[in-house]
Amino acid sequence: MPIDIGLTDAEREQSVAALKKLLGETYALYAKTHGYHWNVTGPRFNALHTMFMTQYMDLWNALDEIAERIRALGHFAPGSPGEMTDLASIKPDNGIPDADEMVANLVKGHEAVSRAAKAGLKTAEESGDAVTADLMTQRATIAEKTAWMLRASL
Repeated sequence: MPIDIGLTDAEREQSVAALKKLLGETYALYAKTHGYHWNVTGPRFNALHTMFMTQYMDLWNALDEIAERIRALGHFAPGSPGEMTDLASIKPDNGIPDADEMVANLVKGHEAVSRAAKAGLKTAEESGDAVTADLMTQRATIAEKTAWMLRASL
């Protein structure tokens, strides 16, 4: 059945491309954060282990929200880890960094998510896609707050 939500096919495709980029960054950051949760060590273990769990759970929930928006726009969401990480600038680590490096890496990851969300916000606004714009704004807000909190723990 055709989609008639006030956006052209081209406008929906532009939003979907931006959402896929955000999905990729979010997935890559989710995987990194969850790995850090498992592997953090040192005197701040309990605080960081708990903080990382809160963060990866938020990222996991965001993945569903982003993918469902892609579906609502009439496209299929990337379905494999490889498809998603191919879209991301966030790369996995080689080895296990120490706790401070983990925190610094997550700051950079949340900043990458914020940049992707802001670029997507601009695209969505240009297309008149207020729903996607709202999602992008929410994700940028959370990413920037999380980056600030991580920076404050260094």
